[in-house]
Amino acid sequence: MARTNFDQLLEAGCHFGHLRRKWNPAMAPYIFMERNGIHIIDLHKTVAKIDEAADALKQIAKSGKKVLFVATKKQAKEIVAEKAASVNMPYVIERWPGGMLTNFPTIRKAVKKMTTIDKLMEDGTFSNLSKRELLQITRQRAKLEKNLGSIADLTRLPSALFVIDVMKEHIAIKEAKRLGIPVFAVVDTNSDPKDIDFVIPANDDAKDSVDVILTACCNAIAEGLEERKAEKADEKAAAEQAEEAAEAKPKRARKARKEESKAEEAPVEEAPKAEEAAAEEAPEAEEEAPAAE
Repeated sequence: MARTNFDQLLEAGCHFGHLRRKWNPAMAPYIFMERNGIHIIDLHKTVAKIDEAADALKQIAKSGKKVLFVATKKQAKEIVAEKAASVNMPYVIERWPGGMLTNFPTIRKAVKKMTTIDKLMEDGTFSNLSKRELLQITRQRAKLEKNLGSIADLTRLPSALFVIDVMKEHIAIKEAKRLGIPVFAVVDTNSDPKDIDFVIPANDDAKDSVDVILTACCNAIAEGLEERKAEKADEKAAAEQAEEAAEAKPKRARKARKEESKAEEAPVEEAPKAEEAAAEEAPEAEEEAPAAE
């Protein structure tokens, strides 16, 4: 079942490309036609590519890995922040911090610095500082929060990058390719898709276009997270059953040993009774014998 359809993408304006004079020939396979000097994207291919990307994102989420969303252009900022936060994934919507992936330990230090400032503010360590020093620290904290607050939970490199506008985020894509991180991207007709692992040909300027694509992809991620949760619950239940079975096994063994010991003792008690019964029957037989004579 397709996650989107032709009419839905058409209504969102996903088919509008750039002017013909701005096009990139590498996008020719995804262009349906030209109208009034503007390239029209083949939405049938867009539907197929969205499904392909969504399935891959679902598997990444199911395996417990993170997808980093990147969109610093004005039109896509709010949408990306909302959709990524809804599935608990990190995102970058301000300026891309150079070396964020290739120099990840340094970025983590900056995030830890932000956490340290928070702790010192909470325990009252900064209460003895002057107003000027406190203002400087507060401003530094606000700047770190603006640039890195959305990736505070990213403790290791992401397993995939999801980019809106390939040309604008070319630095992020280069870093990802250098580290072998797969890249998912909404690619317009003016962009080069050669460095993109999962190309989604569509309009990357319209809010509705970005919204409909991100909705489909984030729904797939949510499905992957739910399946992971269900699998963990099943594994936990299986582990508990195995533990209960392991505890019950010695009890059953002890019970079986008791029953065996009772069964061994039973014939010893009954043997004298059988001998007494035979002795009682013997005199009666002797008394009857003369009578027969």
